[in-house]
Amino acid sequence: MRWARPAGAFAVLAVVVWRVGAGPFRDGLRAVDGRALAAAAAIGLLTTVCCAWRWTVVARGLGVPLPLPAAVAAYYRSLFLNLTLPGGVVGDVHRGVSHGRGARDLGRGLRAVAWERAAGQVVQAAITVAVLLVLPSPVRSSMPVVVAALGAAAIGVVLVARVSLRPTGSSRWARARDAVAGDLRDGVVRRGALPAVVLASAVVVLGHAATFLIAARTAGATAPASRMLPLALLAMLAMVLPSVAGWGPREGVTAWAFAAAGLGADVGVATAVVYGVMSLVASLPGALVLLGAAMPGAGPRRSRAPLPVVIRRDGGRDA
Repeated sequence: MRWARPAGAFAVLAVVVWRVGAGPFRDGLRAVDGRALAAAAAIGLLTTVCCAWRWTVVARGLGVPLPLPAAVAAYYRSLFLNLTLPGGVVGDVHRGVSHGRGARDLGRGLRAVAWERAAGQVVQAAITVAVLLVLPSPVRSSMPVVVAALGAAAIGVVLVARVSLRPTGSSRWARARDAVAGDLRDGVVRRGALPAVVLASAVVVLGHAATFLIAARTAGATAPASRMLPLALLAMLAMVLPSVAGWGPREGVTAWAFAAAGLGADVGVATAVVYGVMSLVASLPGALVLLGAAMPGAGPRRSRAPLPVVIRRDGGRDA
């Protein structure tokens, strides 16, 4: 499985090259200009701060708080690693491990990252479904089935949540169920957390969609924004799939979506290439974070710094 994911992404990319040729890839690289990169950097700053804020909210609820400036730096580093290493999740794992070790609770550090990312993807899926129901897209005819499936899944989640509130035994399944319910209750859906998580996630989705629309215009697409927005959200859904440094599913889905919408698969591929370059440029502050951590003397300074105080759920304190 470790090799199957990048192999699948390579296969998708190979099929795209086979169907449309290498020309759209070259056209996308040539189309990138300074205005698009500046816009990507500005939007990337906004979305990264919102992602980091969402992470701090969830982490605080799980009992492993961290300051927003440190979260922003760690999130930039995570984005850069996700976009430059295979798999697309190495940066998130590194972020969770680093935070967990600093908080003296590796499990909660990793769970905070997992729930933060999952919450963002749920909000993204909800916005995508709403837009695809309203605006024309290649999948509009299938949306009633999708909504019905999501509704059934939501009912199942509610039933499981209600069962989890009942007294449970000591089996491994019961302990895992209680742990998941506790994490959701404390980290995501508590009164002070849920509005912040939804707001931050919505801003992130809209920021990424705006970046995609700028990439499409830069690549030469002239369709109105109302026609492009559903295609952007479809491409963004593909970006959560395993990839090779961000490449693979994004180009495949964008080529298909643009072709199905009558805009041309070649324009779709060029748009995906421009978007990929813009995303990489927006993540470059993460490379500076990595360089700063690797500078001589950075380690000793961190080791002399006082460890953060973490307040546990039982009221105790850990250094």
